[in-house]
Amino acid sequence: MSFYDVLEPGTQVDSYRIDAPIAKSGMATIFRATDTRDGRTVALKIPHPDMEADPILSDRFKREAEIGARLRHPNVMEVYGGDRRSRIYMVMEWCHGRLLRKILDEGRMPQDRAIRIAIEVLKALDYIHTNGVVHRDLKPENIMVDDDDHIKLIDFGIAGDTASRRLTYANFTAMLGTPDYIAPEQVKGKRGDGRTDLYSMGVILYEMLTGKLPFSGPSPLAAMNDRLLNHPLPPSVADPSISPQLQEIIYRALERDPKNRYATAKEFIHDLEHPDQVGVEERPELLHWQKRKSQLSRKILYYAGLALIPVVILLIMVLIARHR
Repeated sequence: MSFYDVLEPGTQVDSYRIDAPIAKSGMATIFRATDTRDGRTVALKIPHPDMEADPILSDRFKREAEIGARLRHPNVMEVYGGDRRSRIYMVMEWCHGRLLRKILDEGRMPQDRAIRIAIEVLKALDYIHTNGVVHRDLKPENIMVDDDDHIKLIDFGIAGDTASRRLTYANFTAMLGTPDYIAPEQVKGKRGDGRTDLYSMGVILYEMLTGKLPFSGPSPLAAMNDRLLNHPLPPSVADPSISPQLQEIIYRALERDPKNRYATAKEFIHDLEHPDQVGVEERPELLHWQKRKSQLSRKILYYAGLALIPVVILLIMVLIARHR
């Protein structure tokens, strides 16, 4: 029986007493625990044995702890360091509230609340981006909301640190980001930057306001491809109370090309706080959103193009022969 098999309530891990398991993923289990030195409640993130034994996964876990330990912001979950530990684990701030996912499961929210939460998340993103960190997996499951709608950004498991070597290993490519919130450049296998997080925030804002996701599909791959090929249902069609200015803000966040997106979280915040200053563009997204393309149609066009190559070559040869 391993150490991980006996982590039941009451188990002591160094100075921390396990109270209860809270969440489990393929990489680690999070426990609510008590620091027996001062009685404060904390969260322990303890990697599973196979992760600890894998050098790459273990390095990834340690990098998450290092990134978290240097971030200090009211909207970012705090990670505590400095203790001597007998095993690999992470000690984190205990965040009160509910996951944004749980709130969204109850349906769309009023505009003022959605905008208020979005601004809180963007303040966290502005801070981490300024400090050289890209979250890369922003989603409702990684946002904690308290009773006053203050948020905590949590889980930096696949965050990128622009100040250190690249964290994207080849065998992690398919794991970076979550299909419903992943940015187009991530679908294409690119690392992305702060604008990648802003795209994900655009998806979350769309979902908070409409109760729907802008892109979907019968499989994760189809959902990812949908954002490369199609336009979403216009937010104002899903909810006519959404103003042209607010819709424009969402479209700017959801631009496929990062160069056309908000460059910084501050710009995004400014427009949400001053919608009267947002100029509304004439967008093809509003006119052609009902025309749906599929990956199959793209493949058909690709192979049709290949098939036409010898025909074009033959026509050129015939033309050349006639002019001799």
